[in-house]
Formats: sequence, C-alpha cells, structure tokens
Amino acid sequence: MAENHENLEQNQREKPMSFLAMSIVTGLFGGIFWSLLAYLAYLFHFTEIRPNVILEPWALGDWKQQWLGTVISIVAIGIFSAGAAMIYYVTMRKLNSIWAGAAYGIALFFLVFYVLNPLFPGIKPFWDLSKDTLVTSLCFYVLYGVFVGYSISYEENENRNEEKNRQEITS
Repeated sequence: MAENHENLEQNQREKPMSFLAMSIVTGLFGGIFWSLLAYLAYLFHFTEIRPNVILEPWALGDWKQQWLGTVISIVAIGIFSAGAAMIYYVTMRKLNSIWAGAAYGIALFFLVFYVLNPLFPGIKPFWDLSKDTLVTSLCFYVLYGVFVGYSISYEENENRNEEKNRQEITS
C-alpha cells in the first residue's frame, strides 16, 4: 500500500498566525505581563496604584478591591493593551527602533495619567502623585511600549525580508 507522504499529519505544516493576530496576542500578553509586574510593584510599595483602578468607573461593589477584582482588572488591562497594540500596528509598525516603542510607552503613560486621569478616581491628579509612583509607572509604560513596539516592528521587518527574499528567488 503506497501512501502519499505529503498527506500524512506529521508532514503537514501548521499555518503561521497572521501578523495582525500576532500583534493582538502580543498586546494581550504584554498587558497581562506588565500589569502583573505593576501589581507586584504595588505590593512592594513602589507605586500607590493597583491594577484595580481600571474597574472603578464601571463596576460597583467591594469585590473589585479583592482578589477577583485584581484578576479581572489584569485581564481587562490585557484587553485594552491589545487595542493599544493594534494602534501601534496601524501607525508605527514600520519604525524598526527601540526608541519608537519607548516613545509610544511614554505617550501611553501621559494619556492614562494626565489626559484620562479624571476617569479613574483611584488615581490622584498627576501633580499629586508621589515621585515613586510616577517613576515606577513611567518605567512600566516604557517597558511595555518597548516590548509591544519592538515585537511588532521586528515581525514587520521579518515579513519584509521574507517577501524580499521570495521576490529575489522568483526573479
């Protein structure tokens, strides 16, 4: 019995994730990872801000200050982060520089802490926050921006190089 080896399951290649889906997953993972680290920074008193502040404008009850609120907040930050990663994907993915990601993180920091500050009653006004909170939060936003920005830009650069190599092979 002759079998066609190309049709065997172990010889099938898994289709790679689309670049857009990879960007969403990167944003989701980055938001969850960096907000978990920010929560640790809160526990060690490096910052006054818990991830739970994201629930304050929308959720009622004391549960949002407990462990369930923390878990839901971290997942919600991951979802918002996927949206932020999509904005980076659309606007800045061709910028292959670590500084572009750092600048994006700084822009997000000022958006959340200065512009959107009135939406979050758990965050003091910008100028009333402690220096520790400002520095710690800014560092987390810069690291988040570098993580998401460089991951997306790197993938864009890899896709361009693969396309260029394919065109060279066919010509």
